[in-house]
Amino acid sequence: MRRVALVAATAMAATLLAVPANAAPAAVTLVPYPIDSSNQAAWWSPLDTYNAYAYLAFNEPGAQAGTHKVAIARRDGAGNWTKLPVMNGSAQAEYTDDDGHNQPSIARDGSGRFHVFASMHNNVWRYFRSDTVGGSPTLHSADLPDQGIGVTYPVLTTAPNGDLYLIARLDGVQSAGRSGRLYRWDNAASTWTRVAVFAESANRAVYPDDLQFDAAGNLHILWEWGLWPATAFRHQLSYLVYQPSTGTFSDHSGASVAVPVSTGTADVIQPVETGEVYQGDDGTGPAVQSAKLTLDGSSPKVAYRYRSSSNFNVRYAYVSGAAWARETVYDAAQTSAAVDITWDGAKRVYFSTTAGAMYVATKPGTAWTTAAVAPGLNITRFAVERTSAGVDVLYLVDLTNLRLYYGRN
Repeated sequence: MRRVALVAATAMAATLLAVPANAAPAAVTLVPYPIDSSNQAAWWSPLDTYNAYAYLAFNEPGAQAGTHKVAIARRDGAGNWTKLPVMNGSAQAEYTDDDGHNQPSIARDGSGRFHVFASMHNNVWRYFRSDTVGGSPTLHSADLPDQGIGVTYPVLTTAPNGDLYLIARLDGVQSAGRSGRLYRWDNAASTWTRVAVFAESANRAVYPDDLQFDAAGNLHILWEWGLWPATAFRHQLSYLVYQPSTGTFSDHSGASVAVPVSTGTADVIQPVETGEVYQGDDGTGPAVQSAKLTLDGSSPKVAYRYRSSSNFNVRYAYVSGAAWARETVYDAAQTSAAVDITWDGAKRVYFSTTAGAMYVATKPGTAWTTAAVAPGLNITRFAVERTSAGVDVLYLVDLTNLRLYYGRN
């Protein structure tokens, strides 16, 4: 079985791990539930916060090797943990492992209901929602539009008014490509609708990365393009803004954009570089693999993993004048697929190496500097969310020892 038991989990969960003063977070604590080895991804949104509460969606060990069950770990303001099973009828939702594809994404709507999308790699919807505020989610797949189509990489976020927005990739034929689609949960009406097919290009597949609301209530969307039907290495990291108030789309300059955009019309953050070509899983040339975004007001800040030579480095992109500007944050040891970014008046770029060392990079002057996030822990997958109270909450995965940690920076 591809999992190990947690030793003295209850006792360890209450133990805080001290971190040097120049590092972040100030404290990390073990979540007192075992995780499955399939609990790993770079694109997911497995973390949500509300006031002093944190909700961590995760895969826990299944009934047999090669399977996992879906659950939520909930932490209250006093640091107490409870576990909510994600239910498929009378049994907890359980699926076959598919590393890198079937991890859960979660969001809490304005009414306090949990929404979980889990274990979809070209599968029809596997969607769960709480029937009572704060209750265990139950199966509601039939509530989604676009039934009967394979779905992959669901990423979702909560709007300022309590609605939810979801992006995902849906299957399609080679001549049309695998599209990126945007959906909305109307919290007042308790209904899902499809907003738009926002990206589609022949012989290409969309890889959703992130979506975030700005202070004005506009939704910023981030994704990559891969060679159809699928590949580990992607290109042309792209960006789009959706205005719910008008139902229109625009690029980083505010210019109106017709959707779906294609590889030829998208607002590209990371263009194809010299020697870079669309490649399959055996490719060795320049490529993008994962990305996340944050906002300074309405201005996007993007962190992403890019291979320019033999190693995947970490890059940072932002709008400068009328164009995208790019900087290299880190280019030493090989990085892992996970990356994230927050903004607190200055950017914080989170990344980890394949050796399991996790860092946060800042730029206090003219050069990027790094500090260890959780010394002594082997972290190669993670997610970060900045709360309204100005705290970076961290979801940290140790795949070597199969442990999930919660942190605050």
